[in-house]
Amino acid sequence: MNDEEWYPSSEDDEDLIGNIHQRTEELYRIASWEVDLNGSFTSPAFILEDMVVFPHMISPVFLSDQAAIRAIDAAQNQNKAAVALFWSDEEDENDPLSRFLPIGMEMAVGRMLSLQGGEHSALVQGRRRVEVVAIIETHPYLVVQVRPVLDNFRMTRQLNALMRTSRNLFERCVALNDSLPEEAHLFSINISDPGWLADMIATSLPLTNQTRQTLLTLVHPADRLKQVNQILAEELDVLELEDEIHAQVQTEVDRSHREYYLREQMKAIQTELGEEDLWSQEVRSLAERIESIDLPEAVKTQATRELQRLQQMPPMAPEVGIIRTYLDWILDLPWTQTTEDNLDVVHAMTVLEQDHFGLKKAKDRIIEYIAIRSLHPKRLHQPILCFVGPPGTGKTSLGKSIASALGREFVRLSLGGVRDEAEIRGHRRTYIGAMPGRIIQTMRRAGTKNPLFMLDEIDKLGADFRGDPSSALLEVLDPEQNYAFSDHYLEVDYDLSGVIFITTANTLGTIPPALLDRMEVIEFSGYIEDEKIEIAKRFLIPRQLDETGLDDEGIQFSDLSLMKIIREYTFEAGVRNFEREISRVLRKLARLKTEKKRYPKRITPQAIRNFLGPQQFFETEAEGEDEVGVATALAWTENGGEIMPVEVLILEGKGNLQITGQIGDVMQESAQAALSYIKSRSDHLKIEHDLFENVDVHLHVPEGAIPKDGPSAGITITAAMISAFTGRPSYHLVGMTGEITLRGRILPVGGIREKVLASHRAGLKKVIIPERNSKDLEDIPKAVLKDITLVPVKHMDEVLPVALHDPLSESRASKKRNAA
Repeated sequence: MNDEEWYPSSEDDEDLIGNIHQRTEELYRIASWEVDLNGSFTSPAFILEDMVVFPHMISPVFLSDQAAIRAIDAAQNQNKAAVALFWSDEEDENDPLSRFLPIGMEMAVGRMLSLQGGEHSALVQGRRRVEVVAIIETHPYLVVQVRPVLDNFRMTRQLNALMRTSRNLFERCVALNDSLPEEAHLFSINISDPGWLADMIATSLPLTNQTRQTLLTLVHPADRLKQVNQILAEELDVLELEDEIHAQVQTEVDRSHREYYLREQMKAIQTELGEEDLWSQEVRSLAERIESIDLPEAVKTQATRELQRLQQMPPMAPEVGIIRTYLDWILDLPWTQTTEDNLDVVHAMTVLEQDHFGLKKAKDRIIEYIAIRSLHPKRLHQPILCFVGPPGTGKTSLGKSIASALGREFVRLSLGGVRDEAEIRGHRRTYIGAMPGRIIQTMRRAGTKNPLFMLDEIDKLGADFRGDPSSALLEVLDPEQNYAFSDHYLEVDYDLSGVIFITTANTLGTIPPALLDRMEVIEFSGYIEDEKIEIAKRFLIPRQLDETGLDDEGIQFSDLSLMKIIREYTFEAGVRNFEREISRVLRKLARLKTEKKRYPKRITPQAIRNFLGPQQFFETEAEGEDEVGVATALAWTENGGEIMPVEVLILEGKGNLQITGQIGDVMQESAQAALSYIKSRSDHLKIEHDLFENVDVHLHVPEGAIPKDGPSAGITITAAMISAFTGRPSYHLVGMTGEITLRGRILPVGGIREKVLASHRAGLKKVIIPERNSKDLEDIPKAVLKDITLVPVKHMDEVLPVALHDPLSESRASKKRNAA
């Protein structure tokens, strides 16, 4: 039963209940005399808050309101029953009765006892429900006129079924709820009155005050039983769920206790046999590993301290797993294990040449390192290199070859998309599931403290609210700091000074300056066509023949067929797509072989067309003839060089310059500088001064869907504008590149190697370059230099005689302008 109920626990309590029963019988006799013709009577009343007393039920009440105390005193002095009223949620200002529920409770009140703080308590027993008819008095206490509510019912089969259902549900609730005494169920069995049964069950259950008031206002016993049955069903669902959860918890607890008991028994048996238990064996094994491994002094002290903490803990303690994992990391890391470097320069050169074609700068840098190490074996600082170049140019694979040449372990860590600093430095052990950073994880995988460590895609590191991983790499890639690299998880310094770090990137623009300053940058320019053909013969074709099972068939690719794949089916600086297209050809040959059909063993350009389908990429071709207002620029892209025609038209207008072709800001500024230079040199170029105010200049670079930018088209734009203004045709087999200033000086630009090779592919015969770019001609194949005439220039005056035809007579130039 709930906390409001009161059961006799001593002889004094039994006397109190006996007195209140006697008091109830007296009040029944008195009340029957005072009922008027309408069946109502008056009685002192008090307001009962936060509780409901049902008929026949005995409960203590606590009173602090003086009006309620005076009402009970008056009822006892007048030998009347007191009426308990209950607040209503709905109130009408014009109806005082609306403040109370329409149903109250007539109750017999035993003697009151004074408590501390001015409160009083009394033992009451509910007699019957009464209907509140009117409020007679409000001062000094409430007096109300009430009419008894009689339980008029006829025992039917439905009512009998409701009573039986209520008893069954209540029995199951008592069985599942330890707070309900078994006597409550026995008491309900002996109740034959349906209304009394409903009230008794409602008193026993832990219901809210609102629910109790609802049951109080239900006058008919059948309605009360239906409501009680619904409440019992809901309570039973909750109790069954609680019982199920308790059973699961108890099962788990019993299992844990059983395991603990069995472990203690096993421990006792092993002690009797002179053997160690598993926990002691594990701790001893860790101690032996700490002693046997050659650890730095600080690391050994830390490991010993953690082992002592582990020994003092019970085997089932939650922190045991954390300490055990930490010790495993400490003991598995290579603190002193190293591999001996192979410092044979000839061997290194042989390995690098066998695995890669070209890449002279990168190979030379490694050979230099090996040479220095052979002269100074105790050199501490290792090189930290950054290979920068387009995808597919062999950056990662060259790192593997370097490790093979040196005899070092090769490990690789991809940094693309890493945004959390903890990925580099690790998490502190206070976090659940903490682990070392990826640097330490990779070092454990290497097994030695001096591997070749490749950090791939360093230009694709991110940064957000979790930190900046590029800042954490500053310590890793600094030879002055990485001898004491601090990982948050290890909490001891780790020496990375013996590691050769090689990073790779596609561009330097996204690498923070502080990080870039710590690395030696080696650029990987795109392969030229001759290099791609040689790479295909040495590496790509043999590898794909082996993978397709055609290595014994004597299949050969002609140089022209490989050139056709490069020019018409790929567009890249590297050789990844080139290898894919070779693989496509060989897969089709493998299919023909398995179908027992004829297939060619020498692959020709026509066979490439049959196997790979229509041409996929088209190169920009040189102009077919000399024209006015058109000049050929040379452009650099990640996929190599290209030629790019620049077109200029002179139209009637007001001196405006219109630029189209998705031109970037830098290139637009070059066009404005070119026009300003032409205006300043109009006398020398024999262009009339007023012409600039009466015409518009339209500059267009074809392939408008492709963004273009950079200053290297400056001299080309200038030459095209001068051609349009003067009517001098430009030579269609001449290409040019270089930045122009307002004074006509030619400044150096980048990508000379790729640009010259692109002009050679397009069939150009002359290429104008800035004189200060002459140093870049060393990387260009001699065969290309034989076919192309390179013209170094310092000023625009040197460009015009090479790029444009000789000046026309004034009259002829005028006719050309008018025709335009």
